[in-house]
Parts: sequence; C-alpha cells; structure tokens
Amino acid sequence: MVAVVRCLMVLLLAQVSLEGAAGLIPEVGRRRYSESGRQSAGQSDSFLHEFELRLLNMFGLGRRPTPSKQAVVPQYMLDLYHMHSAHGEHSARRPRSMGKHAERAASRANTIRSFHHEEAMEALASLKGKTTQQFYFNLTSVPEKELITSAELRIYRDQVKGGANSSNSSTPGAGGVHRINIYEMFGLPASKGTDPLVRLLDTRLVQDSLSRWESFDVSPAVSKWTSGKGHNHGFMVEVLHPGEGDGEHGQRQKRHVRVSRSLHQDQDSWPQVRPLLVTYGHDGRGDSVLHTREKRQASLRKQRRKNHHKASCKRHVLYVDFSDVGWNEWIVAPPGYDAFYCHGECPFPLPDHLNATNHAVVQTLVNSVNSNIPKACCVPTELSPISLLYLDEFEKVTLKNYQDMVVDGCGCR
Repeated sequence: MVAVVRCLMVLLLAQVSLEGAAGLIPEVGRRRYSESGRQSAGQSDSFLHEFELRLLNMFGLGRRPTPSKQAVVPQYMLDLYHMHSAHGEHSARRPRSMGKHAERAASRANTIRSFHHEEAMEALASLKGKTTQQFYFNLTSVPEKELITSAELRIYRDQVKGGANSSNSSTPGAGGVHRINIYEMFGLPASKGTDPLVRLLDTRLVQDSLSRWESFDVSPAVSKWTSGKGHNHGFMVEVLHPGEGDGEHGQRQKRHVRVSRSLHQDQDSWPQVRPLLVTYGHDGRGDSVLHTREKRQASLRKQRRKNHHKASCKRHVLYVDFSDVGWNEWIVAPPGYDAFYCHGECPFPLPDHLNATNHAVVQTLVNSVNSNIPKACCVPTELSPISLLYLDEFEKVTLKNYQDMVVDGCGCR
C-alpha cells in the first residue's frame, strides 16, 4: 500500500507545469476546488503548500530547503553520487580518494552526509614543536533516528614544492614523508601551553611528493556523538615532519596540509579543499545506497520482450523534472528521473504476461459474470530506488537512497 501511495505522489508531482500553479493540483482536487467557483487565492495557496509539505515529508524533510548561493557541493559527494546512482551514465568505479573503510560503510548505508568545519571555532597551535589544528563539525542536523555506522575525515595535502626529489614526484617513493595523526578531543587544555585531553583515532605516514586527499577513519567518535553517548568537542589534527627542523623547508612543509584557510595562499580553491567530514548512516526505512543497474536493466529487457496488446496493462513513460517545481534549487542531482507509471486493461481471461495474482484471476472471472464487481487494477509490481544528491534545510550536502521510486514492472492485482 505504501508503495502505491508513493507512486501516486510521484505521479502528482509530475503533473506540475511551468505554466501555473494549477498543474500541481491533482485532477480530483482541481474539481473539488473549482466546483463552486468560490475558491479564494488563499485556499489555493494553502492546498499547494500542504501538497508540497507531504512530498517533502516523503523525502524526510521538514521544510523546503532554500540554500544560499555560497553553498558548496564537494566534488567527493558528486563522485559518490555517480558511483551510487542506479540510473546514471557513469561507471560504478569508486572515487580514487575513497578509503577502504568508507567503501565498506557505503555498502551498508542509505544516507551519506557531508559537513564542513566551523571556521569560527578553529584553533591553530604549536605544542612542543608539533603543528596541530583543532576544528569542530556541527552534527546537530543528523536526525536522531539515523544510525551512523561509519565516518571519515578527509584532508587535502599539496605536493611540497622544492622538497627533496620533488622533481621526480611521479616516481614512487620520491620526496620525504610526514605523519598525520587524527585525535578526538575530550575538552580544552587544562591550562595554556598544555596538551588537551585526546584519543588517537587514526594515523598515516604520507609522501611529500604527492598531492591528494587523505581519508581517516573517525567512526568511533562520530558514532558516539550522534548517538548521544558522548559530547562533541571536535578533532585535533597533528602534522609531524620527521627529521625536519624549524627552518624554511620545515615551514614550507607545514603549510602544505590544508587544514585551515590561513595555511595556504590560494583562497579561491579553499571551498573545495577544506577539511570534510563524511558520515555514512541508515534511517532504517530502506535498502542500502549501493545498488546496481544490472537488476533494473534485466527487468527492462524482460519488459521489452513482452508483446503487450495496445490496451493491456503495461508500463508507460513518465519523466519527473525537478525544475518544474523549482526543486532544482536544492536538488543537485539528478535534474529529474524516469518514474514511469502503470496503465491499461486487465481483460478476461488474464494472459500470463500480465503477471496476475490468483486473487486477480478470480476477481476478473467474477467480473465477467457480475459487472458490479470491478476488474483487477493495473498497478506496479516491481519498483526500484533512486539516489538523490541535495542540500538539506541546513545547507548540508546529503546523498540519500529512496526506495520504490521507479516502476520496473506492471501487473494486474
């Protein structure tokens, strides 16, 4: 029943046109509001508002997002969308910078969220010769019912210019190395100049001669924070340069790890290279984000092989364009999708290709001798999900899987 209601709502969404608000109102509602000719503009607006709220609720949103023009969509989230999208034209190859723990987490999640840190709460420090950066990610927008199964902290680092063997950076092992440690913070330092109370979450030894994103597993801390079992004091990133002093070369190395706007000169690139926290979770309402195109394509090939009678129950084209309702302002991808719908006769006797249930066969048989009993209905029998990449009410970029959004097969029920 839920699947049928969802398909109906998608069908209603598709009726929207750019010509006016009337296209948004279902035919039944349009008749109801026009019968007396006394419907006011306020009643019409109220009906449209209620209708949109129901659709937004289906997408798990409390209100329509209105992101600012300064909102940034990380390239990593776009890459994840193309990897997870069942209807996209891109390959299912995972992003090159995706960590193995993140790849495993994505296969068990139906919601992926990204967070930029709160720059106003940055804290840069140098403790006992070490370069550290403290930053905080606001995770209060994660719904209480969403279970965070994994999280990764992503940090971008540039190749060290002028470093040892930097001219041979394409050669494996060229250049020096440095270590990046990621800590969970348990509070501020007891006194100025002392180390804060921290716990090591992940560490990596990386090459100076490469420019790339580094992914760190911070799942224990984020899972604890979002479940209410611990307080979020943020992370501390520590950059160690073995064998380097505080000379010019050492300072040059310290600047190449992009954990703060103040640590590099290219301000224009900062929105796409600033530290990023990515959470992988499940809301308990659907299947995983990762799904393949093979199942859907096999179903479509099966449908095409069937020779339906022109009037028989079958699948018809229905494209939902998000720009028709202005939702392209907050839905990043896709611009729309093929939802399809089922329509047609369920004749007596029911042929095998209409995928009828035993009840539908009996109902059709009774209808043939008693017209007071309605025929079986042409409804979706196979449905598949889509992935949406969007900016939520808090301008957080979210990749979410929505079940039962595409009709793959029709039958008589």
